[in-house]
Amino acid sequence: EVQLVESGGGLVQAGGSLRLSCAASGFTFNDHAIGWFRQAPGKEREGVSLISSSDGSPYYAASVQGRFTMSEDNAKNTVYLQMNSLKPEDTAVYYCAAAPDYVYKRAQAMDTMLPDEYDYWGQGTQVTVSS
Repeated sequence: EVQLVESGGGLVQAGGSLRLSCAASGFTFNDHAIGWFRQAPGKEREGVSLISSSDGSPYYAASVQGRFTMSEDNAKNTVYLQMNSLKPEDTAVYYCAAAPDYVYKRAQAMDTMLPDEYDYWGQGTQVTVSS
């Protein structure tokens, strides 16, 4: 059974930090790109960051570049999203998702992440940033 389980969300003041984790199982971790998306109430799902075990540096959306850092631990089949300098507009449910590895290069080329390209999704974790 494929599972992506997020953790680490919570309530934090503006300027604070949180680290999200996503533990994956049931599929070949190294054959997939793993991404973080977020969705705020009334808004479309937005791609935040994406990492590939077989390729270079993580991809970041412009809205989080310089504040968020994505990393992975292949031994644990887990990815992380370190979120610093949080802003109220970062408030959303954060999801991790897995896509075929080629999606990573496409995201880099198009400078966007397309939710329809992702096969597996976690249940989400709430991040709330107070002003």
